[in-house]
Amino acid sequence: MSQDANSDAPALDWTRIRLVYGAVAVTLFLASLGQTVVTTALPTIVGELGGLDQITWVITAYLLAATVGAPVFGKLGDLFGRKIVLQSGIGVFLFGSLICAAAPNIWMLVAGRAVQGIGGGGLIVVSMATVADVLPPRQRGRFQGALGAVFGVSTVIGPLVGGFIVQHFHWTWIFLLNLPIGAIVLGILTVILEKAPPRGRPSIDVQGAFCLALTLALLVLVASTGGRMLPWSSPTMLAMIGAALLALVAFILTERRAVEPILPLSLFTINNFVVSNSVGFIIGTAMFSTITFVPFFMQVVKGVSPATSGMFVFPMMLGLITASTLSGQFMSRTGRYKYLPVFSTLLLAVAMACMAAIGPDTHGALIVLFMLMTGLGIGPVMGVGVTAIQNAVPRSMVGIGTASANMFRLIGGSLGTSAFGALFAAGLSRHLGHVLPGVNPRGLSAQQIAAMDDVTRQAVVDGISNALHPVFWTSAVLACVASAVAMLMIERPLSDTLQPVQAPAE
Repeated sequence: MSQDANSDAPALDWTRIRLVYGAVAVTLFLASLGQTVVTTALPTIVGELGGLDQITWVITAYLLAATVGAPVFGKLGDLFGRKIVLQSGIGVFLFGSLICAAAPNIWMLVAGRAVQGIGGGGLIVVSMATVADVLPPRQRGRFQGALGAVFGVSTVIGPLVGGFIVQHFHWTWIFLLNLPIGAIVLGILTVILEKAPPRGRPSIDVQGAFCLALTLALLVLVASTGGRMLPWSSPTMLAMIGAALLALVAFILTERRAVEPILPLSLFTINNFVVSNSVGFIIGTAMFSTITFVPFFMQVVKGVSPATSGMFVFPMMLGLITASTLSGQFMSRTGRYKYLPVFSTLLLAVAMACMAAIGPDTHGALIVLFMLMTGLGIGPVMGVGVTAIQNAVPRSMVGIGTASANMFRLIGGSLGTSAFGALFAAGLSRHLGHVLPGVNPRGLSAQQIAAMDDVTRQAVVDGISNALHPVFWTSAVLACVASAVAMLMIERPLSDTLQPVQAPAE
C-alpha cells in the first residue's frame, strides 16, 4: 500500500503503543503462567492432598473456567472498555490464588483453580484485544506474534517454575507469588491504560453466559468421566450428554434473541472466524496434553526431579517463541499468513508421532528435539489465528472475536486433557492390571514406583509409557486434520490504517 493511500490516517503514537503493549504483555504473562505452573508440581501436590487419579482435575478446572471467562470478559471489554475489565480480572485471579494457597484438600484446590481460571481467561483475551485498539491490522501481526511468544514463554516456562518451587519450597508458594506480581501489574494498568468513554447502558447477556458455562462444564464432565468413572451407556452418563445438548440448544436460542449476545451467532458465518477457531481448538488439545503429560512422563518413567522434568518443556518454549515471533514479522512485512498454520501443523504432526515412540530407554536429547519441533509447530498458529479473526470481524466485535480464539483453544485444551486423561487411565488399567493385581494403577505416585523392586518397577514404567503412546498418536492425527482445515482460510488483505470503533447505539 502506498504512502499516499494512508496520508489521511492519523499518525500512530508509538510511545503510548509501547507502554500499552508492555502493560498487556505483563498481564498476559501472569494469566497464562497460571495455566501450567502446577503441572510439574502435581505429583507432589496430589501426594499431599490426594491420589494420582485426580491429577487432571487441577489442570482441567483452570482450563474450563478460563474457557468460560474468556468470552464473558471479552464481551465486557467491548461494552465497558478494556481497562476496568483487566483490573477486575486481576482481582478475580488473585482471589483464586489465595484459595489455592489455603486449600486443605484436593477439591478446594480445584475450586481455587476454577476461580483463578475465570480471571485468567479474561486477562488473556482482553490483553490481546487491547492491541487491536491501538494498532492497524498490518502492524498487529508483529505485536500479536510477540504476544504469542509471551503466551508461549509463560505457558511453557510454567512447568519449569513450578518444578523449581516445589523442589526448594512448599508448593503453596506457586500461588502466593502471584500476589506481588499481580499488584505490580494492576498498578501499571491503572497508570498506562486510558479509561473508556461512556457508551450508554449496554445490555449484559447473563442468560447466554450461563448457558455457555453450563454447556462447557457438562462437555468436560462427559470427557473426564466417560469410560473411566462411568460407563458410556450408564444412565448418569446418558443424562449428562443429554443435558449438554439441551444446554447448547438453550444457548443458541438465547443468543438469537439477545440484544448484546455473549457470542454473536453471526460470527459463525465468517470463514476466517470458523477456520481459525477450528485450528485453534485442535492445537489446544496437542499443546496442553504435551505440557501435562511430558513432565509426568519424565518424573515417573525416567525418574528425574520435578525441576529437571520442567527443563524438558523448555525446548518447546524456544520453538514456540521463535516460530511465533518470526511468523508475526512475516505477516507485518508481507501481509501474507494463510500457509503459515498449514505447514506448521504438519510439523506438529511429525513431532507428535515421534513422541508416540518414546519409552523408558529413549535418550533425553531426542525428547528435547521432539519438544522443539512441537513448539515450532504450535507457534505460528496463535498469532495468525488472532490476526486473521481481528481482520475479519467488525470493529465493534474485536473483543469477543479475540476471546473466541482463546476460548476455542482452551476448549480444546480442557476437553483434550480430560479425554486424554481418560485414554491414559484406560491404558494404565490395560497394561498394569496384570502387573499389580488388586491395585488401582491410577493411584500410584512417583514415590511408590521408586520404592518397588527392580523387576516390578521396570514393568510399571513400561506400562505407563505404553499407556501414553495413544495420547500422542491421537494428537498427531488431529494435527494433520488441523493442517487440512487451515487450507480453507481466506487470506484477506491486512490494512495499514486503524479504523475508529463505532459506539453502539443506545
